[in-house]
Amino acid sequence: MKCVKWNENWKFWPDKDSFALVWNIPENARKITLPHDAMIESAAYAGSPNQGNTGYRDGGNYTYVKNLSVSEADTGKKHILKFDGVYCHALVYVNEQLAGSEANGYSTFYVDVTPYLRMGDNEIRVQVKNAAMTNSRWYSGSGIYRDVYLLTAGAVYVEPDSVQVTTERADEAYAVLSIRCTVVNETPKTGNFALYTDIRKDGKAEAAEKTVFFMNAGQRKTLTQRIVVKKPALWSEDTPTLYTCESCLREGEKVLDTAEDTFGIRTLLLDAVHGLQVNGKTVKLRGACIHHDSGIIGAATYEDAHLRQVKLLKDAGFNAIRMSHHPAAPALLRACDKLGMYVMDEFSDMWSRSKNELDYAMDFDKWWETDVTLMVKKDYNHPSVVLYSVGNEIPEIGTDAGSEICANISNLIKSLDSTRYTTAGINGVFSAGDQMGQIVADLSRDTQTVGKIEGNVNDFMSLMDTKMDQIVVHDVISRRLEKACASLDVAGYNYMAARYELDAEHYPNRVMVGSETYPPDIARNWALVEKLPSVIGDFTWTGWDYIGEAGVGIPAYKYGEGGFGARFPCQLAYCGDIDLTGFRRPFSYYREIVFGRRTQPYIAVQPPEHYGEKLIKTPWVMSDTKSAWDYFGYEGRPVIVEVYGVGEEAELLINGISAGRKNLENYRALFETYFQTGTVKAITYSDGKVVGTYELNSPGTGRRLSIQKDYEGEELLYLTVSLEDDNGTLVTSSDQVITALVDGAELLGFGSGDPKPLINYNEGKTMTWNGRAQMVLRKNMHCPIRVTMTLESGITEVFCRE
Repeated sequence: MKCVKWNENWKFWPDKDSFALVWNIPENARKITLPHDAMIESAAYAGSPNQGNTGYRDGGNYTYVKNLSVSEADTGKKHILKFDGVYCHALVYVNEQLAGSEANGYSTFYVDVTPYLRMGDNEIRVQVKNAAMTNSRWYSGSGIYRDVYLLTAGAVYVEPDSVQVTTERADEAYAVLSIRCTVVNETPKTGNFALYTDIRKDGKAEAAEKTVFFMNAGQRKTLTQRIVVKKPALWSEDTPTLYTCESCLREGEKVLDTAEDTFGIRTLLLDAVHGLQVNGKTVKLRGACIHHDSGIIGAATYEDAHLRQVKLLKDAGFNAIRMSHHPAAPALLRACDKLGMYVMDEFSDMWSRSKNELDYAMDFDKWWETDVTLMVKKDYNHPSVVLYSVGNEIPEIGTDAGSEICANISNLIKSLDSTRYTTAGINGVFSAGDQMGQIVADLSRDTQTVGKIEGNVNDFMSLMDTKMDQIVVHDVISRRLEKACASLDVAGYNYMAARYELDAEHYPNRVMVGSETYPPDIARNWALVEKLPSVIGDFTWTGWDYIGEAGVGIPAYKYGEGGFGARFPCQLAYCGDIDLTGFRRPFSYYREIVFGRRTQPYIAVQPPEHYGEKLIKTPWVMSDTKSAWDYFGYEGRPVIVEVYGVGEEAELLINGISAGRKNLENYRALFETYFQTGTVKAITYSDGKVVGTYELNSPGTGRRLSIQKDYEGEELLYLTVSLEDDNGTLVTSSDQVITALVDGAELLGFGSGDPKPLINYNEGKTMTWNGRAQMVLRKNMHCPIRVTMTLESGITEVFCRE
């Protein structure tokens, strides 16, 4: 079918009164271009009923309207709208008639609007129902936050997204592809037709096939072709080569319809001896769990944003992401296909038991089969997708009924896609259910501890942290896991690395993955991943910071400033290796070293202003640091410097004078020293020889504002803003408010990685965070762009792009 992106010229307004006898368009309706996140437009506030779950932001009910013009030439044509995602409970009306709906805010769904169209203008009205909060444990966004497409074709057509390319076998010599395609004949006539299929790489023909077939009137027929591709370029993380499958439906010489689908040629194998194999080679997944928001622009989903995100994650050492905890956006999967990033796509955060008052558990029974089917249909041709997760931390998964639901979901996935493997993010503590109290009692014999098992998910995890390794190996959890994992190809362990060696011995055919893990445990976890063939990878929580679950990773020194007791203005989780704007935090470099992908050491410094104070932190936090030697006013005061590196020893030098050597334990050494303005340098050694060096310099005199292009795609332009001294050294200790004026582009977001922002991202001003800020612009075709930024101190800088 002809596919046109249908994002422009929508009218939008918050819907304050859903009941209306006459559907008009109010005067306050705004003209917008999709994707659009209505939730990010309103500032966070302490009284939000969602509290920290969504970063103290509220959802709402919204209406979107656009006209679809139908001419005489369109008579008899099929018209279908494809929505990549609408959050949530979308109702799609055509000329005041309900044409389709979708409860899940993350499913890609289709609405056939053909029966409701008339000649001339037709009103397409999408109502979004997200005022009934709380329904999410993280920032969801609201509205039509992903792309919309208009699909059109004649009465005989290739069904939308029905072309599925399967690699039956592949090696360097040739690949055998099985290609399924569904054709629909909505005419009242029978006929003979032909399906022509061309396989291309970089525009060059690689293989072709033709199938002649007969169809009855009103028939829907699925065709299968087998095609051999000689000397294929196999897709993997290192060689993400993509092909196109061009399908052409003809009746005689007349072209009735066409379709073009992108895919990769690659094979997957899985067993407990070789682990996960891609194209016959064992792969260990260096994984990052991520949520779906796009940082300071909220949930609005742009392919440019995902291309930038995936590139930065890959540059930081990751080769896999886990979409947490819902189906991934098509734009994200395209980015992963293009750049070579493996994906675990996930169905849901809940089944029949709610985690919030009004979440997907309310819709699960009615919608799960539809939503699972839509997820698999969306993912099928994306070579990046290697695993399907049927759910995350499902409390009932170890029960009789829960294990049956697990089997039903897994079996449905396998019936739709036999080429990939299923898993689930299983938390042993949650799966223990009503036996958890007895487990704790067995371990501690402390009735007071048993009585404290209450509260939300994260509070519960904090309580269990000190005994987690003992808890997860308990016999009760072992028995629950046997039931929970029975229908899965891979046992996904959330925070259960203590089970790896035990289960590798007692369940020799069980394949495991660390589906969610604490960042500070990566050194232990990765050693086990490399040691045990049956453990195929580790997915940290999280690779990228996100809005919501406010405070879970914020280090604090007073109750309420961070951690599970975090209060407003905490809005971000702040547990990502990479911050909300895409800047790598110190732990990202530590992980890269553990992965064996960096030999140069790295320096992170704990704040001297909090020296000697007790750090309040959750299990997701290793320490409170930043990579800077910029503490004006603290000369001569004690400070702890962390050095990350490979080898046996690390040496620290301050202004050329050695502060001593220390052993590197789990790739880390801590030096207690005194702050002095100048240069701090780290040297790492192995067998007495220098492995690498790294240094930080204090900023000097003078201040200036730097605006640099960070990333530019087809739609978006990212600018990095920095406070610097006269020599270009970053100044992290003198944050200021910046006010911006933008000409020639739309300002989508202006903010920083600050987990406690006091200015909303759409206000045209922001406070720098550790000397940095970010601006995201949507370009206006080829219009020149001019950005003027002014510091509160009066310093001004201008960025221009012709």
